Amino acid sequence: MNRKSILLAAALIASAASSGLAQKINGAGATFPYPIYSKWFSEFSAQHSGVQINYQSIGSGGGIRQVTSGTVDFGASDVPMTDAQLAESKVKLISLPAVLGAVVPIYNLPGVNTDLKFSPDVLADMYLGKISNWDDARIAKDNPGVKLPNIGINIVHRSDGSGTTFIFTDYLSKVSDEWKNSVGRNSAVSWPKGIGAKGNEAVAGMVRQLPGTIGYVELIYALQNKISFGYIRNASGTWVKGSIAGVTEAAASVKAMPADYRVSITNAPGKNAYPISSFTWLLIPTQPQDASKGKAIKDFLNWMLDHGQSEVEALYYAPLPDSVISKVRASVGQLK
Repeated sequence: MNRKSILLAAALIASAASSGLAQKINGAGATFPYPIYSKWFSEFSAQHSGVQINYQSIGSGGGIRQVTSGTVDFGASDVPMTDAQLAESKVKLISLPAVLGAVVPIYNLPGVNTDLKFSPDVLADMYLGKISNWDDARIAKDNPGVKLPNIGINIVHRSDGSGTTFIFTDYLSKVSDEWKNSVGRNSAVSWPKGIGAKGNEAVAGMVRQLPGTIGYVELIYALQNKISFGYIRNASGTWVKGSIAGVTEAAASVKAMPADYRVSITNAPGKNAYPISSFTWLLIPTQPQDASKGKAIKDFLNWMLDHGQSEVEALYYAPLPDSVISKVRASVGQLK
């Protein structure tokens, strides 16, 4: 065997060994940020040949269950973990903000080609079942000049434990005392009416297929599926649609980020703040059992802060504010 053949064989052996030793990181959780997470994890793995990040988009509830039981290397949630969940977890966790997004009310209303407006109380009463027809006088009042059809309102909601549901019900609990007292906020609630679908993707698909329906999804799912979504009157009285700028203004309402990053920005003040906005969090073990996996996760988190934030607007998310990035960077530096 000549020298060139020997070198080629050695390179092939090294390549095989390298691929065989690729660090596999497994995560699971929220569907809300899945489009940007999918892009990030793919790009990071492509740039770091020794690391492969696999993520299952199963909902925030599933992500919390899996990471607290230690069956995945990290979790993801749009629901701030409770004190009880943190205390009962088999691994010590920190919730780190990754990105911001908007939940929007989507609808399928034949013959209506304009963007509808939904007052907070009207939206709550639609989901409470108190407003059951699309030509109801209260919906018509918010939408003068729009010819609303005389058909029933079909409610679509999430059937799984969902951070998107938490964000939506957190908002409804702030704008409707009846909702707060009878249903409340959680990743899974006892819905007064409607049909359930698993994941943002399924909710979007069901609304797109069924006339007369209304649902709620993260903004990108509405845009990708070309589904109409409405304006909401915010806390300042302005009619706003879900947008990067509106989410950014809502995030600016947080003057002092808590040390544990658990904060709600629904119904935030601000002239153009979008009222159903939220951070979404990565749930990271602070003392990973596998040190090499812990290093790979730290490397990803720093990459996310340094490079990933510049990519989020293309997928209709809002980047973390600079002040939050600095704080998260310090927290990442303290991980093992």
